[in-house]
Amino acid sequence: MIINTGQRTDIPAFYTPWFLNRLREGYVLVRSPYDPTLLTRYVLSPEVVDLIGFCTKNPAPMLPHLSCLSEYGQFWYVTITPYGTDIELHVPDYEKVTSDFQRLSDALGPHRVGWRYDPILVSRKYTLERHLETFEQLSRKLEGYTHTVVISFIDLYVKTQRNFPQVREVTAEEQHILGKAMAEMAMSHGMTLRPCMEGTWLSAYGADCSGCMTVAMYESALREHLLVPRFTPARKGCACYLGADIGAYNTCLHMCRYCYANEDWAQVQKNHAMHDPHSPLLIGHVHSGDTIRDAHQTSWRDGQIMMEAMWLS
Repeated sequence: MIINTGQRTDIPAFYTPWFLNRLREGYVLVRSPYDPTLLTRYVLSPEVVDLIGFCTKNPAPMLPHLSCLSEYGQFWYVTITPYGTDIELHVPDYEKVTSDFQRLSDALGPHRVGWRYDPILVSRKYTLERHLETFEQLSRKLEGYTHTVVISFIDLYVKTQRNFPQVREVTAEEQHILGKAMAEMAMSHGMTLRPCMEGTWLSAYGADCSGCMTVAMYESALREHLLVPRFTPARKGCACYLGADIGAYNTCLHMCRYCYANEDWAQVQKNHAMHDPHSPLLIGHVHSGDTIRDAHQTSWRDGQIMMEAMWLS
């Protein structure tokens, strides 16, 4: 099975000690975002966890501890964008994150690390020209360190509009200019552009529109085939396999203004104050009225090793 860590918060950036404790103890509890009295217990044994998926804006805290993950398959997405603290309040400078990306790729291999340049927003400060200049610069620096770059244009979720009222949609013309140029730049630096929830129109320029966290990508990271159970996509039009996330909403301290996973800074601070790195839960502890259910977990590996030509497809 696949364990994901990054759709609700950034565990490597802010909760690495907790995560390492969960690996040592061999299990984690996850409180349902829909029923706060319902907890799911996931065993974290490499016998049943085939791969752990990470999505982070700052992998640095986890870099000294990669040996603790050596028994697990891994796939990492690292987000690197040109935004400053006016947009991404507590994200490290993108040059530092780029250097850490390179270290991560050196340790794991470029087939296990992907770059996310998203969400793309356009403003008087973050113009089309600035995006294209930065994307080309980063593409050069990351050439050979990854085969994949993901882009998406900002979605105006309710939380996003409330926390970032100045933001606007990226127009169709702007999307076309950026998408086409970025697909061509990515290709020139040995990467495949993967649009996230942007339809299929970029396929005309060489992009792979099949999804950004797919079973095929997990298989490429593992160098093995997987026999996965059927699944229901998280969102209409999304082909990614995103179940079993062990994070929690309203806990990410990056405080990006476009974030869909945080309500507001006060709620994030309140939750973070309840974090105990020794608890099986990311936030707080088990209560007397909680119900704990065990997740159904089995390995999905079928034992067939992928040929090298398939790794690179």
